Amino acid sequence: MQQRTRRIAMQMIACREEARVARKLIHDREHIKHYTLHGVLPEGYVLALNTAFGTLSCLTYLDKQPALVLQQQFTNNEMNVLRPLLDSYPYYCPYEVLFAHFYHGEVTERTIERCRANLLKALEDGTWEQATRPIRNVLSRVRIKLRIFGINIVSILETGYILKAAPAPVSSTVA
Repeated sequence: MQQRTRRIAMQMIACREEARVARKLIHDREHIKHYTLHGVLPEGYVLALNTAFGTLSCLTYLDKQPALVLQQQFTNNEMNVLRPLLDSYPYYCPYEVLFAHFYHGEVTERTIERCRANLLKALEDGTWEQATRPIRNVLSRVRIKLRIFGINIVSILETGYILKAAPAPVSSTVA
């Protein structure tokens, strides 16, 4: 009798553990966004942004199996500007959207409107450089990390940023 009770208890523990793992997998999928970036990435490649771990991974299929090609780690501030850039592709990401994500994390239309008003005031006051410096510093770090993926962040003067394919590296050997 005691052995049967122990076996039932073990089965209940195993079932609870399976349910916990299944819930965790569903939760993890909510934190991963996929981007194909047509025109920037080669055909058959996809970027997977894991917002929970702050990683950007480049994936493809090799011999009908998924394969990790590249992976890069990003800080929270870097993730806050990377996400809206990826979400905006193939279009540009306006400054106010970057600022809203950078300073507020969760973004609403009202937050974007406030950021737009603050940036317009900075432009009128002549304090644009000071207002944009923190985000430009973070973008420069993100730009360096995206180079290994063949992606460049291009500035559109007083408008925003857009993702483009990075130019192919020039060979350093001279014939």
